[in-house]
Parts: sequence; structure tokens; C-alpha cells
Amino acid sequence: MVLSRSRFPLLGLVGITALVAVGMNACSPPTETPSGGGFGGSGTSTGAQDGGAGGATTTGTSGSGGNIITTTTGDGDGGVCEITDEDADQDKDGFSPKQGDCNDCDPNVNPGAVDALEEADGGPGVVTDNDCSGKAELPKPCDDALALDSADAMDGAKAIGGLCAKWVKSAKWVQADGAPPPADAAQLTAFHLGHGILPDFGASNAPLEGKRVLALSSGTARRPTDPGFVHRNFDKGYVGGPPFGFPKESPACQGVKTKEPHDAAGLELEIQAPTNAQGFSFDFNFFTYEWPQYICTEFNDFFVANMSPFPAGQKDGNISFDALGNPISVNNAFLDICGCPGSPPGACSVPPDKPLKAFDCAFGTKGLAGTDFANDDSNPGFTNGSSGWLETSAPVEKGQKFVLRFVTYDSSDGNVDSTTIIDNFKWSAEPGKLITVRDAGPPPK
Repeated sequence: MVLSRSRFPLLGLVGITALVAVGMNACSPPTETPSGGGFGGSGTSTGAQDGGAGGATTTGTSGSGGNIITTTTGDGDGGVCEITDEDADQDKDGFSPKQGDCNDCDPNVNPGAVDALEEADGGPGVVTDNDCSGKAELPKPCDDALALDSADAMDGAKAIGGLCAKWVKSAKWVQADGAPPPADAAQLTAFHLGHGILPDFGASNAPLEGKRVLALSSGTARRPTDPGFVHRNFDKGYVGGPPFGFPKESPACQGVKTKEPHDAAGLELEIQAPTNAQGFSFDFNFFTYEWPQYICTEFNDFFVANMSPFPAGQKDGNISFDALGNPISVNNAFLDICGCPGSPPGACSVPPDKPLKAFDCAFGTKGLAGTDFANDDSNPGFTNGSSGWLETSAPVEKGQKFVLRFVTYDSSDGNVDSTTIIDNFKWSAEPGKLITVRDAGPPPK
């Protein structure tokens, strides 16, 4: 069985208990005499122990013994990695043996790495001890006991999943351009109603990992039954600057110019990637009262996920957009959870009084059940709209420090609000690709 690296979540996966029980330990001591010779301890393998130079197995990984770590190349010609200086960082991963690197021949194994679920061809896969903790286990969710209205921005990071304290160096609530919350006392109180840590967002939108999701809203990040909830129009009274590169108009709305952000609610995180990560992903779901009435207008709201430094080839830091380059708004091609008289099935032409665009509403209305977006105020038989769960992936360099800012805001005024829920942040051992796609498994119809 050949093992290959695959995406690994930082906060665990459903049903991994059995995998952890049989997980590989990248730094475990030998358990039986190696058959491959050499000075190294036993190599972990799906077939035989290969231990050192001359080992014959094709699937072995490095073993350890004394100051010699022996690996095989897979063709029978063993390669010996000799550690002679405990202060030297032989594999150039930022850690020496004296600093806790339990395998200084593998740059993916060190205290700055994250334990990985390694998928196997034709098998369930195993968990590997990459962080030299002595245990092969995926970290557990850290969002169990978070308060709905927590003012601690680090709690917002925990609610997203995969971003517990080890990887987040700082967290703060911000406006769309990264500026701090408004100083005025009344506006500051309204600002903090724009973020919430929720156990769900309607019957069909449970957390994808852990027990909480982060909600960011240009209105109130609350469910209808939560304290502080305001329906549809909550003008908080403050205006800020846009994210770099915005206003960015949707290619689908030629000639439309949105104006400055109103009522922005954002979370900015300074993150250090694990030393064995080459990408990350997160899931989000955008809800807006603007559907069906406000299509291609100056008032359109946005969700922006801004990364700094910019990914290669990007002129700005926004990493969430559709295949046509539309940023996440009511005009995005992903907005497909919606309904109107006679649809689904069939398309909805909107705005109802003067149609500009047809939406397929291919995933129906069930994803809106239990939310305040299930019925539009002004158009009988119409719902409001949602994107459903989408997944954004992006590349990152091993060990890289970067800033990620999530924000939802109104444009041009503070009315007709939008809310985004965010969850399921994961690291990937595979090189990341900048793309946003519909999450695996379509939303419920």
C-alpha cells in the first residue's frame, strides 16, 4: 500500500478515532530488528521493516536509532542520513535536534509541523506524528464552549476551525480595510453585534467541524431567536475604507459602481503556517437580503477574504471569487439557494418588477430554512438568497507568516444587510491552488 500526502485538518476529522489508534509515529523507536541493515532504527512501512542502507522495501519511511537516521529511496539503494551535530539544522526546516527535531533528515517532521492524515491508495489511511510530540493524533476542535457574543477575537479564530492558538499569532476585530472598530460608543456596540459565534445558522447549516461557526454581518450576526437580533435593516452608522483593490465591480454588472463600505464587520488573523503545509482551505456561506430586489446596484454587499502577502499572480488579496472573477456578492454565480413562485424547479427572473438576470436557484430553498432569509419582505413567494457552502483554497509556503482578513459589509448605505458564516479551516500538505468551488456534496434541496 503506497501512502500519499493529502489535505489534513488541524482540528480533526469525523471518525478518526480508529485511525489515531493505528497511526504512524514518524519518530517512533524500533519495535523489532530491522531487516535492511545499517545503523538506523526501524523504518515505518506497510510491508517490512527497512531500517537502513540496503533496505529493500519500496514503501518504507525513515527510522531512528542513536544519531543515525536511515531512509530508503524505494529502489533498494538505502540513503544514510548521519546526524553528528545536535545544534545543526541538517534538513533546513528551522529546528535542530536540540530544539526538538526528532527527524532532522525530513523537513516535514519537526515541532513546527502539524500531524497529518495520510491517505492510502485503497485503504483508510493513517495519522502521522509530524510535530515530534510522540503522539500521532489530529488536534481536537477548540470551539466547544465559546460564547455567542465573545469580544475576544481569538475566539473568532477558534470558531472557524483549525486555527487554535498554535498557529494564530494575533487576532483582532476590524473594518473592511483593516482599520480598528469605530471609537464612538454607540457605533462600537453596534459593530460588535456584527460578529457572532453560533452553534448553527438554520436547520441546514450546522458546523462542518466542531460545534460553532463564525458569523460576520453588515447587520446582526445573530439568529432570529438570539439576543440582539435585528431583522433585515440594521444601520450601524459608521463608514470605512474598502479592502485594497476594492471597490471591485462584478463583471456581470457592467457600468455599476459601488461606493464606500458601511457597517463592516471583520476578523483579521496573523497566522504562521505549519512547516509541512503548502496550502489551506476554509468554507463559507453567504446570505443576503438583497436577493431578489437589488441585483447589480451600487448598494450590493460583499464578503471578502483578503490574504497578505497577495498570492502569486494576484493584483489584490481577495481569494474568494467565482470562475468569472465575480467577488462574493448577490451578483456571484454561486448564489443558487433561492426561490420564487414556480421555482424550483425553473429559473427566477429578478428583480421581480424589472428583471435583469435569471437565477437557476438549482439547490432550492431548504438551505434557508430556519434563517431570517427564508421569506422576502417585499415580494410574496420569493425568498432571499444564499450561496450555500463554498470552499476557498489558496497556496502558502511552508512556515510562512501571512495575514488573513475575513469581512462582510454593505456598500453605499447601511440597509438591506448580508451575513456570512465561516468554518472548517484546514491545512493541506499538497501545493495549494487559488480557487473557490461548491463544497463537496450539494446543499440540501
